[in-house]
Amino acid sequence: MRKIVFIPITLILLFCLVTACKKVIHIDLNTASPKIVIEGNIYDRAGPFAVKIFKSVNFDASNVYPPVSGAIVKISDTSGYSDVLTEKLPGLYVTSFIMGIPGETYTLTVNAEGQTYTASSTMPEPVDIGKVYFQNSFFGNTIYPGVNFVDPPNINNYYRLLYSVNNAPNSEINVTDDRLSEGKTITYLIRPADTDVKLKAGDNVTVWLESIDQGVYEYFRTAGREGGQSASPANPTSNISNGALGYFNACSLRARSAIVP
Repeated sequence: MRKIVFIPITLILLFCLVTACKKVIHIDLNTASPKIVIEGNIYDRAGPFAVKIFKSVNFDASNVYPPVSGAIVKISDTSGYSDVLTEKLPGLYVTSFIMGIPGETYTLTVNAEGQTYTASSTMPEPVDIGKVYFQNSFFGNTIYPGVNFVDPPNINNYYRLLYSVNNAPNSEINVTDDRLSEGKTITYLIRPADTDVKLKAGDNVTVWLESIDQGVYEYFRTAGREGGQSASPANPTSNISNGALGYFNACSLRARSAIVP
């Protein structure tokens, strides 16, 4: 049985933490100084929402990202609301009252270590998921989840897809756009790069469909292109000013679950 999912805010925050902690941020040169990384999300619902701030590591370093504490973090919108975030854990800043509304443009301002960083993101209208389905691989030994949804016509649309298995979030990057499918039904099959994740009958899979703006799409597209495998990886294209890495994402979100048959 398929159903539309109401997503608890605790699961949203968990997704933020998992994707931030697992995403490997490398910078161009082993000898370069660490750079600040900012990752923030605001969704089309009541908060709280989280912004995570930490330092990058060199390509040959361990995946331990030092948190940046003591920053002043603010999110404002075009309606005049401004929310100063509270540091709940080292490097993790959480909103108090601001809400996500499609059509609004949100501005993130971070003052950290004597520098100011800003980013803006406009929240698109939400797009509903038609259904979640499952497809066997060519040799039949792997099950892939997939979704379809109808793309709104006469506007450029960009999407990010995430999924969880039995409420365990997956951090892989999946983005697409409507360049070849404007106004049509888009079918997207998620092929996990992590071969240790094997779906089996009875698993509960929840797929999230984020409608994102172009700047956020470019960040995840360029991050996914490298995949952390290049000997000299390039930085993803950030939408944050002043040389910071990372992204600020104001997006609308819809989700749907299905049980693997």
